[in-house]
Amino acid sequence: MINNQANLNPKLFLEDIEQVPTRNGYGEGLVLAGEEDKNVVALCADLTESTRTQAFAEKFPERFFEVGVAEQNLVTVASGLAAAGKIPFTTSYSTFSPGRNWEQIRTTICYNNQPVKIIGSHAGISVGPDGATHQALEDLALMRALPNMVVISPADAIEAKKATQAIARNGKPTYLRLSRDKVPVITTEQNPFEIGKAEVFYEGKDVTIIACGQMVYRALLAAKELEEHKISVRVINCHTIKPLDKKTILKAAEETGAIVTVEEHQVTGGLGGAISELVSQNYPVPIKIIGIQDRFGESGEPNELLEKFGLTVENIKKAVIEVLRKKT
Repeated sequence: MINNQANLNPKLFLEDIEQVPTRNGYGEGLVLAGEEDKNVVALCADLTESTRTQAFAEKFPERFFEVGVAEQNLVTVASGLAAAGKIPFTTSYSTFSPGRNWEQIRTTICYNNQPVKIIGSHAGISVGPDGATHQALEDLALMRALPNMVVISPADAIEAKKATQAIARNGKPTYLRLSRDKVPVITTEQNPFEIGKAEVFYEGKDVTIIACGQMVYRALLAAKELEEHKISVRVINCHTIKPLDKKTILKAAEETGAIVTVEEHQVTGGLGGAISELVSQNYPVPIKIIGIQDRFGESGEPNELLEKFGLTVENIKKAVIEVLRKKT
């Protein structure tokens, strides 16, 4: 059943649930962050409207920098601004940033521990018709491996707005992963958000599903359907992939004894990898990782691609059954 402390959308399991791209929440949050702190600045690589940076650029034109199609320059300029006391937000498609400029992020931002915010929009296969070259499926792994980097993948637009405001205050290099396509709004303004604090959205004792990004919604649907078959599922929204909420995750491993992870990302190096590393070294339990199986994306409509790549409610339910069979 739904965790009463989660303050989720009352329309969560209804067909008419509102759907909004997480990039929209970022755009709103960036303006709020700019109003809160005059040191917040924004930079973009010729994708201002698409990444939802336009509203900030219009409200604070003196604090907005268009660097053009030059992603390496985007983050190195931002690192310089951070060194001068600013709080820079950089935006591009995630396949370009961090995909194209990873070395500059590593050397000019992380090595110097500069609090630059790297906003990777249009992540995952749900970019759709743009195809494999524009579908960033490795970005979480790239950023999670970097020292000093915080990595966040919000579940919906409201959480993306809160995350944007929070990372403006955290004083650390941070990667925020966003979607192009509309995703269900499952949280509310009352739902708590804290960097590094996972949220239990659904209570259960037999197995735990840990998800991030738009996969949280599908995890909740799977949990509700499995409940009808007398399988009690705990669902955790692990929006912060680095640093992990070790306490919440290890408690789930101990109390439920089996874990399924779900992400719109390669099965290597992302959320599932992070959870496996933590659990295997502290409280080993059977784990099943759902994600992209070591391949590139392809063109198609978002929902068609999610089905083809095995990121559906049915796939999650099957994985739960499989992992339950491995419990001792």
